[in-house]
Amino acid sequence: MTNLSSVAPASVGSNLSNAIRALAMDGVQKANSGHPGAPMGMAEIAEVLWNRHLRHNPANPKWADRDRFVLSNGHGSMLIYALLHLTGYDLSIDDLKNFRQLHSKTPGHPEYGYTAGVETTTGPLGQGITNAVGMAMAEKLLAAEFNRPGHEIVDHRTYVFLGDGCLMEGISHEACSLAGTWGLGKLTAFWDDNGISIDGHVEGWFTDNTPERFHAYGWQVIRNVDGHNPAAVDAAIREAKGDPRPTLICCKTVIGMGAPNKQGTHDVHGAPLGDAEIAAARAHIGWSHGPFEIPQEVYAGWDAKKKGAELESGWQRKFAAYAQAFPAEGAEFKRRMANELPANWAEHARKAVEAVNAKAETVATRKASQIAINALAPALPEFLGGSADLTGSNLTNWSGCKHVSGKSTGNYISYGVREFGMAAIMNGMALHGGVLPFGGTFLMFSEYARNALRMAALMKQRVIFVFTHDSIGLGEDGPTHQPVEQTATLRMIPNMDVWRPCDTVETMVAWTSAVEKFTGPTSLCLSRQNLPFVPRDAAALANIAKGGYVISEAKNGKPKAVIIATGSEVDLALKAQAAMEAEIPVRVVSMPCTNAFDRQDAAYRESVLPKGVPRVAIEAGVSDGWHKYVGAADGGQGAVIGLNRYGESAPAGALFKEFGFTVANLVKTVEQFI
Repeated sequence: MTNLSSVAPASVGSNLSNAIRALAMDGVQKANSGHPGAPMGMAEIAEVLWNRHLRHNPANPKWADRDRFVLSNGHGSMLIYALLHLTGYDLSIDDLKNFRQLHSKTPGHPEYGYTAGVETTTGPLGQGITNAVGMAMAEKLLAAEFNRPGHEIVDHRTYVFLGDGCLMEGISHEACSLAGTWGLGKLTAFWDDNGISIDGHVEGWFTDNTPERFHAYGWQVIRNVDGHNPAAVDAAIREAKGDPRPTLICCKTVIGMGAPNKQGTHDVHGAPLGDAEIAAARAHIGWSHGPFEIPQEVYAGWDAKKKGAELESGWQRKFAAYAQAFPAEGAEFKRRMANELPANWAEHARKAVEAVNAKAETVATRKASQIAINALAPALPEFLGGSADLTGSNLTNWSGCKHVSGKSTGNYISYGVREFGMAAIMNGMALHGGVLPFGGTFLMFSEYARNALRMAALMKQRVIFVFTHDSIGLGEDGPTHQPVEQTATLRMIPNMDVWRPCDTVETMVAWTSAVEKFTGPTSLCLSRQNLPFVPRDAAALANIAKGGYVISEAKNGKPKAVIIATGSEVDLALKAQAAMEAEIPVRVVSMPCTNAFDRQDAAYRESVLPKGVPRVAIEAGVSDGWHKYVGAADGGQGAVIGLNRYGESAPAGALFKEFGFTVANLVKTVEQFI
């Protein structure tokens, strides 16, 4: 730990850093909303990092070996927008004038996919630093996998700006603890230590000894850096680069620096400064230019296009030499970073489905998931699995996987009891590229990870969340561990596919569908208890990927009723069908993924759920989501057998009987419509 407070403080800003202040003031004022304080307070830190250290190319924001920059305190979004504009990214001054307006490239918080150069969506505090941990972890693992002596094609750093809010959020503890354990020496975080949050001075609610906290995690801590002194900031960054540990640079700053009457107060945190204060600030920092006016000499001082092109071309030469020396590895690295499936993927996936269908095993779907992982892993070296301290229960490991630790690299991570951290770290890994992350916990504890699941969906990232112990079927652990509403609410997340398979075959299809989904994450909801294998004809097998299909047709004529079921309840549906077979022809529809089914065309959906035929849906969870499939919307009538209360502690069989998940109750419910 080093104290750099002896470096003499600088005056208020150079023209380069003051350009950030001016754009932040002007953008927030024009929008009449936003957060000018953080951009103004971190202007010198940003200028030093971006102009002296950050390896990036504005002409190619997706260059594989670029440094990653994350603005974890995303409310200060005008900071990153100013940086992207000034250094030469595809972000015009008109885009900055359009800050926080409909369809702009400059939304209120940085949004991945909206703005070239934004590496992740930030705003929910603590998740940006956690994404950055995932990015740094992906860099470390890919470097270990692909680099060869004299050929270091993966060699970049991850930089994060964060504030007190990120540090107060519990997820930062989860992620930063792991970063220290993993020895992520290429991760550098800048703490904007300004002592202010929305409610005012933080000493009333945040008195942690943050430097000692990070020291305890195993980070290098550089204390008391004057965040307005470029020489001090530069020295701290250089020191960070020389240490094998992740580094926290504690930057003492004044929020809203340059606004003479409001700096250092919460008034500048989340509101426009007002015309009078902006005029006073311009005079105070010596900025004589009008709103959104940047002199050419300032643009020239910021322009990173030439330097960025040289950096990338140097790497391209390095990669060409690597690919010549190691052609197979070079081709694999390009495929992985392009987020492409292997050339033999379709054939491999087809054979995997055929193999489990032929084997016809009766196992829990959590075990079926492990069977699927084992089958698919040889074709997917990008698999990066893990669990939040439940590997033996989630069964997310596989034959030949290698555990990651602070001393070794591999492809399987024990995250410890850190569900939220795990999910957001996986988001960061996916955003980095080159790996396909999946991680497990109990479905009940998806609640801990919920906002990171939402962020994965919001950013349309290919992350696979493995949730086992999916219902009251987990038994004696009781209602604290028994999911009731979780599967239904996961289905409500836009861009998220939720699969609740009934056997080994559906589980394999769920996994292959998750691997093939490039428009968002997937949640797999899997049973603790064994579920019987279901024989299918070729048509049914082909239709599983559509999310809902006829798993067993009515035996005696046209169906007079349709039973819709998922997961463990499919077996009940098939047994009820058999019990009614002599008198009532019933079709059984398995619907392992309502999201995929809803994407099918109307003709297919009606072929599975014919209009005018009564329907009964059964699932061991809340019933509300099923009414759209059984109700009057399609001109029919029906009912839902669900669980609209919490469970109890008892063996699984007793619970299913207690709550009406029995063949007799299902038959009785169907018969009332006939």
